[in-house]
Amino acid sequence: MQYRYIGRSGLRVSPICLGTMTFPGQCDEKSAFAIMDKAYAAGVNFYDTAELYPVPPRSDLAGQTEEIVGRWLKTKPRESIILATKVAGAASGWFVPPVRHGLTAMDRFHIERAVEGSLKRLGTDYIDLYQMHWPDTVVPVEETMEAFDRLVQSGKVRYIGTSNDTAYGTGKALAASHYKGFARFESIQNNFSLLNRRFMDELATLCRQEQISLLPYSPLGGGVLSGKYNQAEIGEGRFADYFKSPNARQRLMAARFVNDKTLASTQRYLKIAADAGLDPVTLAAAWSKQHDFVASTIIGATRPEQLDASLAAMELTLSPEVMAACDAVHADILYPMG
Repeated sequence: MQYRYIGRSGLRVSPICLGTMTFPGQCDEKSAFAIMDKAYAAGVNFYDTAELYPVPPRSDLAGQTEEIVGRWLKTKPRESIILATKVAGAASGWFVPPVRHGLTAMDRFHIERAVEGSLKRLGTDYIDLYQMHWPDTVVPVEETMEAFDRLVQSGKVRYIGTSNDTAYGTGKALAASHYKGFARFESIQNNFSLLNRRFMDELATLCRQEQISLLPYSPLGGGVLSGKYNQAEIGEGRFADYFKSPNARQRLMAARFVNDKTLASTQRYLKIAADAGLDPVTLAAAWSKQHDFVASTIIGATRPEQLDASLAAMELTLSPEVMAACDAVHADILYPMG
Protein backbone atom coordinates (compact mmCIF):
# COMPACT_ATOMS: atom_id res chain seq x y z
CA MET A 1 0.00 0.00 0.00
CA GLN A 2 1.36 3.39 -1.01
CA TYR A 3 0.17 5.65 1.78
CA ARG A 4 0.14 9.41 1.26
CA TYR A 5 0.46 12.32 3.64
CA ILE A 6 -2.27 14.94 3.96
CA GLY A 7 -0.72 18.37 3.45
CA ARG A 8 2.15 18.97 5.85
CA SER A 9 0.50 16.87 8.55
CA GLY A 10 1.49 13.57 10.10
CA LEU A 11 -1.66 11.92 8.75
CA ARG A 12 -0.62 9.04 6.50
CA VAL A 13 -3.63 7.77 4.60
CA SER A 14 -4.64 5.21 2.01
CA PRO A 15 -5.22 6.63 -1.50
CA ILE A 16 -8.89 5.68 -1.13
CA CYS A 17 -11.02 7.03 1.71
CA LEU A 18 -14.41 5.61 2.64
CA GLY A 19 -17.18 8.19 2.86
CA THR A 20 -20.11 7.37 5.10
CA MET A 21 -22.92 9.75 4.12
CA THR A 22 -25.15 6.83 3.06
CA PHE A 23 -25.33 5.46 6.64
CA PRO A 24 -28.15 4.93 7.69
CA GLY A 25 -30.19 6.84 5.12
CA GLN A 26 -29.55 4.41 2.26
CA CYS A 27 -28.43 1.30 4.13
CA ASP A 28 -28.91 -0.11 7.61
CA GLU A 29 -26.28 -0.44 10.32
CA LYS A 30 -25.50 -4.08 9.54
CA SER A 31 -24.74 -3.19 5.91
CA ALA A 32 -22.74 -0.14 7.03
CA PHE A 33 -20.56 -2.35 9.25
CA ALA A 34 -20.05 -4.81 6.38
CA ILE A 35 -19.02 -1.96 4.05
CA MET A 36 -16.54 -0.52 6.55
CA ASP A 37 -15.17 -3.97 7.41
CA LYS A 38 -14.58 -4.72 3.73
CA ALA A 39 -12.79 -1.42 3.17
CA TYR A 40 -10.65 -1.95 6.27
CA ALA A 41 -9.69 -5.47 5.17
CA ALA A 42 -8.64 -4.05 1.79
CA GLY A 43 -6.25 -1.62 3.47
CA VAL A 44 -8.39 1.52 3.68
CA ASN A 45 -7.40 3.35 6.87
CA PHE A 46 -9.16 6.67 6.20
CA TYR A 47 -12.88 7.23 6.99
CA ASP A 48 -14.83 10.45 6.48
CA THR A 49 -18.09 11.50 8.11
CA ALA A 50 -19.87 14.66 9.31
CA GLU A 51 -22.18 15.83 12.09
CA LEU A 52 -24.77 16.58 9.38
CA TYR A 53 -24.85 13.09 7.85
CA PRO A 54 -26.67 11.13 6.49
CA VAL A 55 -27.49 12.77 3.15
CA PRO A 56 -29.95 14.17 2.25
CA PRO A 57 -29.79 15.96 5.62
CA ARG A 58 -32.77 15.75 7.97
CA SER A 59 -33.09 17.03 11.50
CA ASP A 60 -34.34 13.65 12.77
CA LEU A 61 -31.36 11.79 11.27
CA ALA A 62 -28.45 14.23 11.71
CA GLY A 63 -25.70 12.66 13.80
CA GLN A 64 -26.77 9.07 13.25
CA THR A 65 -23.95 8.43 10.78
CA GLU A 66 -21.35 9.42 13.37
CA GLU A 67 -23.06 7.13 15.89
CA ILE A 68 -22.81 4.17 13.51
CA VAL A 69 -19.17 4.95 12.69
CA GLY A 70 -18.49 5.28 16.43
CA ARG A 71 -19.93 1.84 17.19
CA TRP A 72 -17.91 0.33 14.35
CA LEU A 73 -14.78 2.13 15.53
CA LYS A 74 -14.91 0.15 18.76
CA THR A 75 -14.31 -3.05 16.77
CA LYS A 76 -10.94 -1.80 15.48
CA PRO A 77 -7.72 -0.52 17.07
CA ARG A 78 -8.39 3.24 17.27
CA GLU A 79 -4.90 4.27 16.17
CA SER A 80 -5.18 2.15 13.01
CA ILE A 81 -7.92 4.51 11.76
CA ILE A 82 -7.55 8.03 10.42
CA LEU A 83 -10.92 9.52 11.26
CA ALA A 84 -12.26 12.69 9.66
CA THR A 85 -15.48 14.52 10.42
CA LYS A 86 -16.94 17.98 9.82
CA VAL A 87 -18.68 20.83 11.57
CA ALA A 88 -21.79 21.93 9.65
CA GLY A 89 -21.23 25.10 7.67
CA ALA A 90 -22.81 28.48 8.23
CA ALA A 91 -26.53 29.08 7.78
CA SER A 92 -25.58 32.27 5.93
CA GLY A 93 -24.49 30.21 2.93
CA TRP A 94 -26.18 28.10 0.26
CA PHE A 95 -27.95 25.79 2.70
CA VAL A 96 -29.41 26.00 6.22
CA PRO A 97 -28.29 22.85 8.03
CA PRO A 98 -30.82 21.03 10.22
CA VAL A 99 -28.62 21.12 13.33
CA ARG A 100 -28.55 23.58 16.25
CA HIS A 101 -31.93 24.91 15.07
CA GLY A 102 -30.51 26.14 11.77
CA LEU A 103 -28.46 28.89 13.42
CA THR A 104 -25.02 27.53 12.61
CA ALA A 105 -21.99 29.75 12.10
CA MET A 106 -18.23 29.28 11.97
CA ASP A 107 -17.75 30.98 15.33
CA ARG A 108 -16.27 29.77 18.61
CA PHE A 109 -19.59 28.69 20.06
CA HIS A 110 -20.74 26.48 17.18
CA ILE A 111 -17.34 24.95 16.47
CA GLU A 112 -16.90 23.99 20.13
CA ARG A 113 -20.46 22.65 20.42
CA ALA A 114 -20.08 20.68 17.22
CA VAL A 115 -16.81 19.00 18.13
CA GLU A 116 -18.11 17.96 21.57
CA GLY A 117 -21.14 16.38 19.93
CA SER A 118 -19.03 14.57 17.35
CA LEU A 119 -16.60 13.22 19.95
CA LYS A 120 -19.50 11.84 21.97
CA ARG A 121 -21.25 10.24 19.00
CA LEU A 122 -18.00 8.79 17.63
CA GLY A 123 -17.01 7.46 21.06
CA THR A 124 -13.46 8.74 20.82
CA ASP A 125 -11.38 11.36 22.62
CA TYR A 126 -9.79 12.79 19.48
CA ILE A 127 -10.51 13.43 15.81
CA ASP A 128 -7.65 13.07 13.32
CA LEU A 129 -8.96 15.59 10.77
CA TYR A 130 -11.67 18.12 11.64
CA GLN A 131 -13.11 19.99 8.70
CA MET A 132 -15.30 23.03 8.06
CA HIS A 133 -18.12 21.62 5.91
CA TRP A 134 -18.48 24.92 4.05
CA PRO A 135 -17.33 28.49 4.75
CA ASP A 136 -18.98 31.35 6.59
CA THR A 137 -19.74 34.55 4.66
CA VAL A 138 -20.22 36.66 7.80
CA VAL A 139 -17.97 35.59 10.69
CA PRO A 140 -14.36 36.85 10.26
CA VAL A 141 -12.04 34.05 9.25
CA GLU A 142 -9.69 35.00 12.12
CA GLU A 143 -12.35 33.97 14.63
CA THR A 144 -12.95 30.71 12.79
CA MET A 145 -9.26 29.82 12.69
CA GLU A 146 -8.78 30.75 16.35
CA ALA A 147 -11.62 28.42 17.31
CA PHE A 148 -10.10 25.57 15.29
CA ASP A 149 -6.67 26.30 16.78
CA ARG A 150 -8.09 25.92 20.29
CA LEU A 151 -9.26 22.42 19.40
CA VAL A 152 -5.81 21.48 18.13
CA GLN A 153 -4.11 22.91 21.22
CA SER A 154 -6.52 21.02 23.48
CA GLY A 155 -5.72 17.70 21.79
CA LYS A 156 -9.31 17.07 20.75
CA VAL A 157 -8.33 17.51 17.11
CA ARG A 158 -5.01 16.61 15.45
CA TYR A 159 -5.35 18.61 12.23
CA ILE A 160 -7.93 20.78 10.49
CA GLY A 161 -9.23 21.15 6.96
CA THR A 162 -11.80 22.97 4.88
CA SER A 163 -14.41 21.86 2.37
CA ASN A 164 -16.50 23.31 -0.46
CA ASP A 165 -14.17 26.29 -0.35
CA THR A 166 -12.75 28.69 -2.93
CA ALA A 167 -9.18 29.69 -3.67
CA TYR A 168 -9.90 33.09 -2.15
CA GLY A 169 -11.45 31.68 1.02
CA THR A 170 -8.75 29.08 1.52
CA GLY A 171 -6.04 31.67 0.89
CA LYS A 172 -7.58 34.04 3.44
CA ALA A 173 -7.70 31.26 6.03
CA LEU A 174 -4.06 30.38 5.38
CA ALA A 175 -3.04 34.02 5.75
CA ALA A 176 -4.90 34.31 9.06
CA SER A 177 -3.19 31.18 10.38
CA HIS A 178 0.22 32.40 9.23
CA TYR A 179 0.02 35.87 10.77
CA LYS A 180 -1.80 34.84 13.95
CA GLY A 181 0.19 31.66 14.58
CA PHE A 182 -2.88 29.40 14.40
CA ALA A 183 -3.07 25.83 13.14
CA ARG A 184 -3.66 25.88 9.38
CA PHE A 185 -5.87 23.96 7.01
CA GLU A 186 -3.98 20.90 5.74
CA SER A 187 -6.70 19.71 3.38
CA ILE A 188 -9.61 20.82 1.26
CA GLN A 189 -12.51 18.52 0.43
CA ASN A 190 -14.18 19.63 -2.81
CA ASN A 191 -16.12 18.07 -5.67
CA PHE A 192 -13.66 16.75 -8.27
CA SER A 193 -14.23 14.22 -11.04
CA LEU A 194 -14.01 13.59 -14.76
CA LEU A 195 -17.24 15.57 -15.01
CA ASN A 196 -16.11 18.42 -12.78
CA ARG A 197 -12.54 19.67 -13.27
CA ARG A 198 -13.19 23.16 -11.87
CA PHE A 199 -10.70 22.50 -9.07
CA MET A 200 -7.88 22.58 -11.60
CA ASP A 201 -8.64 26.17 -12.63
CA GLU A 202 -7.20 27.83 -9.51
CA LEU A 203 -7.33 25.62 -6.44
CA ALA A 204 -4.86 23.07 -7.77
CA THR A 205 -2.20 25.78 -7.95
CA LEU A 206 -2.95 26.88 -4.40
CA CYS A 207 -2.67 23.28 -3.18
CA ARG A 208 0.69 22.80 -4.88
CA GLN A 209 2.16 26.08 -3.71
CA GLU A 210 0.89 25.84 -0.13
CA GLN A 211 1.22 22.05 0.31
CA ILE A 212 -2.46 21.45 0.95
CA SER A 213 -4.06 18.18 -0.12
CA LEU A 214 -7.32 17.79 -1.99
CA LEU A 215 -9.64 15.06 -0.70
CA PRO A 216 -11.97 14.74 -3.72
CA TYR A 217 -15.55 13.80 -3.06
CA SER A 218 -18.01 12.53 -5.66
CA PRO A 219 -15.29 11.05 -7.93
CA LEU A 220 -18.07 9.17 -9.75
CA GLY A 221 -19.97 12.37 -10.43
CA GLY A 222 -22.72 11.36 -8.04
CA GLY A 223 -22.83 7.91 -9.65
CA VAL A 224 -23.29 9.32 -13.15
CA LEU A 225 -19.90 8.01 -14.32
CA SER A 226 -20.99 4.45 -13.53
CA GLY A 227 -23.22 4.75 -16.59
CA LYS A 228 -26.46 4.00 -14.78
CA TYR A 229 -28.09 7.23 -15.95
CA ASN A 230 -27.12 6.49 -19.57
CA GLN A 231 -29.45 3.51 -19.66
CA ALA A 232 -32.85 3.67 -21.32
CA GLU A 233 -34.50 2.66 -18.06
CA ILE A 234 -33.09 4.40 -14.99
CA GLY A 235 -33.72 2.19 -12.03
CA GLU A 236 -32.55 3.32 -8.65
CA GLY A 237 -30.33 6.31 -8.16
CA ARG A 238 -30.16 9.37 -5.98
CA PHE A 239 -30.79 11.81 -8.82
CA ALA A 240 -33.71 9.81 -10.16
CA ASP A 241 -35.35 10.56 -6.81
CA TYR A 242 -34.10 14.16 -6.73
CA PHE A 243 -35.72 14.99 -10.07
CA LYS A 244 -39.09 14.12 -8.52
CA SER A 245 -38.40 15.87 -5.21
CA PRO A 246 -40.53 18.80 -4.01
CA ASN A 247 -37.27 20.31 -2.77
CA ALA A 248 -36.09 22.86 -5.38
CA ARG A 249 -32.46 22.57 -4.27
CA GLN A 250 -32.48 18.81 -4.87
CA ARG A 251 -33.99 19.26 -8.34
CA LEU A 252 -31.30 21.82 -9.23
CA MET A 253 -28.59 19.48 -7.99
CA ALA A 254 -29.97 16.64 -10.09
CA ALA A 255 -29.99 18.85 -13.20
CA ARG A 256 -26.37 19.83 -12.57
CA PHE A 257 -25.21 16.23 -12.36
CA VAL A 258 -27.52 14.65 -14.94
CA ASN A 259 -27.84 16.68 -18.14
CA ASP A 260 -27.12 16.33 -21.86
CA LYS A 261 -23.44 17.28 -21.48
CA THR A 262 -22.71 14.99 -18.51
CA LEU A 263 -24.44 12.07 -20.21
CA ALA A 264 -22.59 12.68 -23.49
CA SER A 265 -19.27 12.87 -21.66
CA THR A 266 -20.07 9.75 -19.68
CA GLN A 267 -20.88 7.81 -22.84
CA ARG A 268 -17.36 8.51 -24.08
CA TYR A 269 -15.78 7.65 -20.74
CA LEU A 270 -17.65 4.34 -20.79
CA LYS A 271 -15.96 3.52 -24.10
CA ILE A 272 -12.52 4.55 -22.78
CA ALA A 273 -13.04 2.26 -19.81
CA ALA A 274 -14.18 -0.64 -22.00
CA ASP A 275 -11.21 -0.21 -24.36
CA ALA A 276 -8.86 -0.25 -21.37
CA GLY A 277 -10.54 -3.31 -19.88
CA LEU A 278 -11.70 -1.38 -16.83
CA ASP A 279 -14.96 -0.98 -15.00
CA PRO A 280 -16.07 2.65 -15.53
CA VAL A 281 -16.19 3.10 -11.76
CA THR A 282 -12.57 1.98 -11.50
CA LEU A 283 -11.58 4.40 -14.26
CA ALA A 284 -13.31 7.34 -12.56
CA ALA A 285 -11.87 6.63 -9.12
CA ALA A 286 -8.37 6.02 -10.48
CA TRP A 287 -8.46 9.25 -12.52
CA SER A 288 -9.53 11.24 -9.47
CA LYS A 289 -6.63 10.08 -7.30
CA GLN A 290 -4.02 10.34 -10.08
CA HIS A 291 -3.12 13.98 -9.48
CA ASP A 292 -0.19 15.30 -7.47
CA PHE A 293 -2.39 17.54 -5.30
CA VAL A 294 -4.67 14.67 -4.22
CA ALA A 295 -4.02 12.73 -1.01
CA SER A 296 -7.03 10.41 -0.94
CA THR A 297 -10.20 10.07 -3.02
CA ILE A 298 -13.46 9.61 -1.13
CA ILE A 299 -15.72 6.79 -2.31
CA GLY A 300 -19.06 5.59 -0.98
CA ALA A 301 -21.36 2.59 -1.13
CA THR A 302 -24.76 1.34 -0.04
CA ARG A 303 -23.85 -2.34 -0.40
CA PRO A 304 -20.51 -4.11 0.24
CA GLU A 305 -20.25 -5.44 -3.33
CA GLN A 306 -20.35 -1.87 -4.66
CA LEU A 307 -16.89 -1.32 -3.18
CA ASP A 308 -15.15 -3.78 -5.49
CA ALA A 309 -14.79 -1.52 -8.52
CA SER A 310 -13.69 1.49 -6.45
CA LEU A 311 -11.20 -0.51 -4.39
CA ALA A 312 -9.71 -1.84 -7.64
CA ALA A 313 -8.50 1.73 -8.27
CA MET A 314 -6.51 1.89 -5.03
CA GLU A 315 -3.19 0.76 -6.50
CA LEU A 316 -4.00 1.35 -10.16
CA THR A 317 -2.11 3.91 -12.25
CA LEU A 318 -3.82 4.82 -15.50
CA SER A 319 -1.61 4.85 -18.60
CA PRO A 320 -0.68 8.14 -20.29
CA GLU A 321 -2.84 7.05 -23.22
CA VAL A 322 -5.92 6.61 -21.05
CA MET A 323 -5.30 9.94 -19.31
CA ALA A 324 -4.94 11.65 -22.71
CA ALA A 325 -8.17 10.08 -23.94
CA CYS A 326 -9.96 11.43 -20.87
CA ASP A 327 -8.48 14.87 -21.48
CA ALA A 328 -9.78 14.78 -25.05
CA VAL A 329 -13.34 14.27 -23.82
CA HIS A 330 -13.07 17.32 -21.59
CA ALA A 331 -11.59 19.38 -24.41
CA ASP A 332 -14.61 18.56 -26.59
CA ILE A 333 -17.23 18.95 -23.84
CA LEU A 334 -15.98 21.62 -21.45
CA TYR A 335 -17.28 21.74 -17.88
CA PRO A 336 -20.36 19.55 -18.33
CA MET A 337 -21.49 20.30 -14.78
CA GLY A 338 -21.23 24.04 -15.39
